[in-house]
Amino acid sequence: MNTFLFDLDGTLLLMDMELFTKIYFREIGTFFADLIDPKELAGFIMIATGEMIQNIEDRSNEEIFTVKFGKLIENKGKLENFQQRFDKFYDTVFAETKKAAFEMPFMQKSMEILKEKNYQLVVATNPIFPLKAIEHRIRWAGFEPSDFSYISCFKKSHYCKPHIQFYEEILREIGKKPWECMMVGNDVQEDVIAGKLGIKTYLITNQLLHRTEEEIKADHIGTYEDFYSFVKGLPKAE
Repeated sequence: MNTFLFDLDGTLLLMDMELFTKIYFREIGTFFADLIDPKELAGFIMIATGEMIQNIEDRSNEEIFTVKFGKLIENKGKLENFQQRFDKFYDTVFAETKKAAFEMPFMQKSMEILKEKNYQLVVATNPIFPLKAIEHRIRWAGFEPSDFSYISCFKKSHYCKPHIQFYEEILREIGKKPWECMMVGNDVQEDVIAGKLGIKTYLITNQLLHRTEEEIKADHIGTYEDFYSFVKGLPKAE
């Protein structure tokens, strides 16, 4: 094993998702208020995001979202105007959502050890946001985007979690075999599914998400502190 894939929210970054969602839709609603009713905008974003998550065609997530969102706002103005406003939003007001995010020292220490031991590091977050929004959250976690050899995002990714194609695409992009990798995440349905490909899995329990009664079949299960102990005991990557 020489590569670690990391989920972002709830794994590299502690995130109060309820607060994040509340701030996100409040701020984006205000930011677009001259173009569209905030509640209507929130509904359209959710519909287009849902279409993106369901997709298993070989089309970028950005394309799926944009086509669906464009149809929804046909009588609201030009799609280009909305796209420019989204871009500006992520450059500016999106920073308000940082109030819902918190650094995790044990993950920061773990990442330092993995870098020292020459492991390749990948951000395998659900790619429903533009790259700049993901890079903001990476920095809020105490890292730099340059720490990672690959970052999933909705421009270059063609699938979302929990589709297994999401992980197959990452493996192709980074040129790795499943047995060379370990997926670290806090979501049983979205992260542990990587194990179906032969990727080793480590389930972080601090902000555990498990939506069913099914048995958890992760290779390793533990807290942030447990993961830190785990990486300390790893050999150097070859």
